[in-house]
Amino acid sequence: MIDPRSAEASAEAGAPLMLATTNPGKLREFRRLFPDLRLLSPADLQLQLTVAETGTTFHQNAAIKARAFARASGLISMADDSGLEVDGLGGDPGVRSARYGGDGLDDAGRCLLLLQNLSSAAPDQRKARFRCCIVAAAPDGRVCRGDGTCEGVIGPRPEGESGFGYDPVFVLPRFGKTMAQLAPEVKNQISHRAGAAEHIRPFLPSVFPELAGSA
Repeated sequence: MIDPRSAEASAEAGAPLMLATTNPGKLREFRRLFPDLRLLSPADLQLQLTVAETGTTFHQNAAIKARAFARASGLISMADDSGLEVDGLGGDPGVRSARYGGDGLDDAGRCLLLLQNLSSAAPDQRKARFRCCIVAAAPDGRVCRGDGTCEGVIGPRPEGESGFGYDPVFVLPRFGKTMAQLAPEVKNQISHRAGAAEHIRPFLPSVFPELAGSA
């Protein structure tokens, strides 16, 4: 186990919290969503850890990752599992969103595969939603969670340069834009991850008072 004391500052600053992801897009988004917390990435502690996501729900996978990183780092760790559910695909890709089509595809390839699989779908079958579950876990077993959902439809083609994952094909009708066309400050108000962050935020100080430092 890595000694977390090398990463900690004073108690007054609050204990650091490990983000259990190496995805640069998620790291940027979490840091925008939790500006009041001292967030570390695995690279900050030179921690290399691969966790098998064997759960059948977003909550199970998020909990598996958060607990694994908490044990390995000795720090409170936060993980999310999120994905896209499409009505015309029976809820797929779901928990397999990051692995849709196999390991050989990147984000752009998965978006194109999704569009191909929906090429003959009726408009109501293109309804979709992003779901996210965030779990924070401590090495001593304390845990809390938050959930968020964002409704939309799958557009005809990828559009936009911002975001990551399926953002370029996920259209938000109220904006008339894909998630990848939204400014980060707008996305961080309406996204599924923003909803999960808002849900978990009130629980963090009571479950993990050390994050706020000593009073």
